[in-house]
Amino acid sequence: MLFSLEPGSAFAAALARELDVEIAAHEERRFADGECKLRPLVDVRGADAYVVLGLHGGPQDSPHDKLWRLLAFVATLRDHGARRVTAVAPYLAYARKDRRTKSHDPVGLRYVAQLFEAIGTDAVIVLEAHNVAAFQNAFRIPVTSLDAHRAFGTVVDSLENGGALAVASPDPGGVKRAQLWREALEERLGRPVGFAMVDKRRSAGVLSSSGLVAGDVAGAMVLLLDDLIGSGETMQRAASTLRGAGATSVVACAGHGLFVDEAAGVLADEAIAQLVVTDSVPTFRLPADASVRGKLRIVSCAPLFADAIRLQHAAG
Repeated sequence: MLFSLEPGSAFAAALARELDVEIAAHEERRFADGECKLRPLVDVRGADAYVVLGLHGGPQDSPHDKLWRLLAFVATLRDHGARRVTAVAPYLAYARKDRRTKSHDPVGLRYVAQLFEAIGTDAVIVLEAHNVAAFQNAFRIPVTSLDAHRAFGTVVDSLENGGALAVASPDPGGVKRAQLWREALEERLGRPVGFAMVDKRRSAGVLSSSGLVAGDVAGAMVLLLDDLIGSGETMQRAASTLRGAGATSVVACAGHGLFVDEAAGVLADEAIAQLVVTDSVPTFRLPADASVRGKLRIVSCAPLFADAIRLQHAAG
């Protein structure tokens, strides 16, 4: 059974089509004081149930409200006899706070994991966790982080012309993510693909960079890969640095397009030739007439989730 807690979710509809199932009915009531009640309108006894809700903020609810709704509905399904309940969160809130960097810091990812475990969630599937190792270590239940680069194949095919190609990380923290894509591309294309990393530091929300590029990108089209795009500043700075190091063009790719603050203007920078994100987060924050939309390509990650669900369901 597949449930969607986001009314009219295009992602959930795409996932249902990939799985060739109907979205199961549920009821949600919201009370005048802001509380809500959710319940399935079908018998879930013995079912292998999957509950879809991206935990990004907006356009109506905050990440905190969505997290509560997801937890409450998963718990309700368990209460009414579902055999297994899997939370499908294309975007996972609080995944970025996976370690302490300041005195008395929280570890939000671990706290979210404890909440999922406490209400009886059997498994969690997300797209592109910020730090896969931290994500896996935070949970004591089976979890899956899908690699967003697996959804970008058609985009690469349309851009690839046999010339020099490289994959780059916009910061040291994303090196492993970029290396995995580079290795996959080399196997797929049957030829060498370069690798680079751009130096970046963030402290108290302030970005700094030395303009250093580790790796050779001269004469290459660069696929710049990150887990998410927030304000766009990280991608813009990295793209400018890569162009300065001789890259012929930079295609900025990310699993999640949050596009907060002044992202529409920042990402319009000519250093970024194209912008590619998945449909894990709707692009509601980008104005309809924003110039950046002219170079934005959105690819579906629903097939990745469908494959993961089919694999889990078949394994019992």
